[in-house]
Amino acid sequence: LRRVGPSAAADGLQRQRRDAQALRDALARNPFPDAAPNKVAVLFLDLAPTPDVIETAKGRADEEIAVGPREIFIHYPSGMGRSRLRLAAMDHGTARNLNTIARLAEMAAYPP
Repeated sequence: LRRVGPSAAADGLQRQRRDAQALRDALARNPFPDAAPNKVAVLFLDLAPTPDVIETAKGRADEEIAVGPREIFIHYPSGMGRSRLRLAAMDHGTARNLNTIARLAEMAAYPP
């Protein structure tokens, strides 16, 4: 059984152990502040990305990639649905767009 929706999004970030402050910190580190928030994704990882993550990207077209301490920021100017970008780290993390991260940060700030 595969979960979808908001609870699945929260489950993915829970595996990566992000609390409300960590989510807000990731939003503050966004290296693409002028991009539409629905076109920027953050790939959350348990460990720091490998140094060659950008150089080894496959299927890259117009995407911009930036590395954070335990995340990878990806700007998809043409949209995620059209992208063929593949990073090895995608097998080891969970990605959410900035709108979702902002909403999850709000939800995580309040007790259930």
